[in-house]
Amino acid sequence: MVEDKQIRKVGGHGPVPAGWGSRGTITGSGPFRPAPVPRCFSPCLRPDQANLNGMVMQSPPFPAPALRRSVVAHLAVALPLLAGVGWMLGRGIDLPSAYPVLVLVAFLPALWFALTRLGAHQGPGWGHANRVTLLRSGLLALVGGTLPFAPALDRGQTWTLAVIAITALALDGVDGWLARRQGLSSPYGARFDMEMDTLAILYLCLLLWLSGEVGVWVLLAALLRPLFVAAGLVWHWLNYPLPFSRRRRVSCMVQVAVLAIAVTPILEPPLTGFAVGAALGLLLFSFSADTVWLISHRSDAGGSNNG
Repeated sequence: MVEDKQIRKVGGHGPVPAGWGSRGTITGSGPFRPAPVPRCFSPCLRPDQANLNGMVMQSPPFPAPALRRSVVAHLAVALPLLAGVGWMLGRGIDLPSAYPVLVLVAFLPALWFALTRLGAHQGPGWGHANRVTLLRSGLLALVGGTLPFAPALDRGQTWTLAVIAITALALDGVDGWLARRQGLSSPYGARFDMEMDTLAILYLCLLLWLSGEVGVWVLLAALLRPLFVAAGLVWHWLNYPLPFSRRRRVSCMVQVAVLAIAVTPILEPPLTGFAVGAALGLLLFSFSADTVWLISHRSDAGGSNNG
């Protein structure tokens, strides 16, 4: 999906493998001396989010005050629309009257990530890619708003939630494609997109646990990335970028897809536990493989045991 380009200099760190872009894409392979990246990086998420800096921006920065006004305007439109959709959905599938308010509460993480680190944004305006990510975050909020009612959800309600989650998953990748197509790739967009992937896993894991479909162990899938970020505070070489790996993308997508299917009545315990456990095992393998790679190449990155 990513076009190969010639090797170019990035951020004063010398030549690096070609293919940097797409909201933080790396298409090269093999050992190299990468530039440091923010600690929001995670090896379980898509390879086009594996590096959040060192990118060659193709558009001039949008003035900070104007950009913030643009983001606030988008959110000002999104909030009442989301509340209205939550109200209609709640009536349609017979959810408690508090559901629209809980949807807005579930939307708060997206609101936070949309408004923070705007200095890392590049491009004329907020861009269609971030609008798609905002749409995904709204769909995830519709799922997250049902968490207090999880034990009482019926088959029709769980089917609806699964369809919403799968729709959000289908939109994953559209935002990155738009950013590449419009030349608006940025660390801000990569982070916003990546955090919504993490939020999807968290809400679905909580839904399965609270509904009694699986045990509390399922939350490990949602905690892997925060644990990795915390480890990066101690071992700084864990924050360095990884070469392109389709495994990384597949493992994340499989995790979200299996969690969404597990919410439906298609799977019943103990099959639910087996399926979710297998997806978690794939995610653990992806983390482990990337961690081993980082350990073996930490000298190339200039890292040490204590960073």
